[in-house]
Amino acid sequence: MPRPTSALIVDDEPHVVVLLSALVRQLGVSTVWDAPDGETAIQQAKARGPDVVLLDLNIPQVDGLHVLEKLQAEHPKMPVIVVSAQSTVRTVNRAVELGARAYVLKYGPKSEVLRQLSEAFDAIATRTDDLPVKEA
Repeated sequence: MPRPTSALIVDDEPHVVVLLSALVRQLGVSTVWDAPDGETAIQQAKARGPDVVLLDLNIPQVDGLHVLEKLQAEHPKMPVIVVSAQSTVRTVNRAVELGARAYVLKYGPKSEVLRQLSEAFDAIATRTDDLPVKEA
């Protein structure tokens, strides 16, 4: 699979959506959709079929871990990268258990977020179903 060219960004903070949109475009993503809450994210993922989902965990309606669980159940091959400010070991481990391909802290330096997203995109591009999940 090549690097993602379409992305769904799930975050309720408009400035974060703008930042992540700009960063993923630098990585070759040409089509970006966004969803401000969990329910919209689930609907958009089904309707749009993005190459990758960038998912915040603290979102309205349906929290990010439940969205991740639902997306993995309904679209198991759709890669999800958690992009969150939450960084407890328990939260990161739970996201990985539920199928997140990577976990990126969204409030790090922009260059670091870009580096981590790039590594996650590379891992998605080279992953086969028998490889373990790689954390960014």
